[in-house]
Amino acid sequence: MIDISVSQSDARDAAPSRAGLRDRLAARLVLAQLARWQAGGLRLRLPDGSERRFGPAGAATCLTITVQRWRFFSRLLRGGDLGAGEAYMDGDWTCDDLVGLVRGFLADQAVLAPRAPWRQLRRLTDAVRRWAQANTLRGSRRNIQFHYDLSNELFALFLDPSMTYSAALFDDPRATLEAAQHAKLDAACRALDLQPGQHVLEIGSGWGSFALHAARHYGARVTSLTLSDDQHRLARERVAAAGLSERVDIRLCDYRQMRGRFDHVVSIEMFEAVGLEHYDAFFGACERLLAPQGRMFLQTIAMPDQRFDAYRRELDWTRVYIFPGSLLASLHEVTASLKRVTTLRIESLRDIGPDYARTLRLWRERFLARRAEVRRLGFDERFVRMWEFYLASCEASFAARYINDLQLVLARPLPMARAVAA
Repeated sequence: MIDISVSQSDARDAAPSRAGLRDRLAARLVLAQLARWQAGGLRLRLPDGSERRFGPAGAATCLTITVQRWRFFSRLLRGGDLGAGEAYMDGDWTCDDLVGLVRGFLADQAVLAPRAPWRQLRRLTDAVRRWAQANTLRGSRRNIQFHYDLSNELFALFLDPSMTYSAALFDDPRATLEAAQHAKLDAACRALDLQPGQHVLEIGSGWGSFALHAARHYGARVTSLTLSDDQHRLARERVAAAGLSERVDIRLCDYRQMRGRFDHVVSIEMFEAVGLEHYDAFFGACERLLAPQGRMFLQTIAMPDQRFDAYRRELDWTRVYIFPGSLLASLHEVTASLKRVTTLRIESLRDIGPDYARTLRLWRERFLARRAEVRRLGFDERFVRMWEFYLASCEASFAARYINDLQLVLARPLPMARAVAA
């Protein structure tokens, strides 16, 4: 059963007499919508101490939400997931199992999706925000730095020692986070059939984990691109400390400005920062930079195609507060772009979304266990709550298979003589 309780710690905001007309009307509308809830049992405690119960009778699952302020209801009604996330950041409500709650709403999204006239106004606001977040050369760098230049020390608190900020691969269910990240990096190298001395272009350096792995374990040369000043600095330091500066070159460079020819191209969870209108520019650059017999390894978070058009029209909380300018991939749009501007074909495809759910759970546990250290780095409680909401909602989305994490290997058709010989 889901238990939504309301704290009375803030008497001014919680007292029923202090609730404004707008919030009281919003509460009534939300309660009416919740009457349709079927994703487990639901108990709602209002600020006056009264309770409401929803969902199938006898449901065993129990979650507890604590609503601190009446304004939660109007924020939720007006903003949907954006309003819910903002209210969580501001402490208007809490939950003892945020992942379970988000999974419940993903399973029954119609519960809180009324056709309200003010939602049309949000679409206008979203259009303005998307325009401001456009991934031009300057805009892409600004969007990347918004997230990745927060603090290298912050990311080090919850990532594994390799500083890999993408889905790990838990083919061995007993693997630690560090071992699973090593397995993912190794799988990318093996998918390319990476050989000593081959030159790899990596689009999206992170903090250098793939470049270091490919150079150290496969003898490859790697040129790696990032738009983050902080990542660029730390990745270069890590390369130098590993004694691999002659084999690994970390550059502060946009993929659209890169020149040269490479045996392979790798991009691990950078593609979400490209944007649909730039798919052709991205894959056109990969076609130009990739040697004739080369392969490309692309790992990207994707929205199932059936929901992609609706998703891209409305900015969600994550694209406002965590990754401005981002857009989860569409496999249909990827293949359409490959057809338009490249000779590349999809050689293999794998969905590791469930592995990402586990990765995010481990990151969230590590982050929250070190929240005092996060505060000491200068981040306030609102930031901590924002990141808790981010990590938990992403974990729930992958666990529910609402979104996917795709690993694609792209290659050109073999020349006729070689194909016959093979």
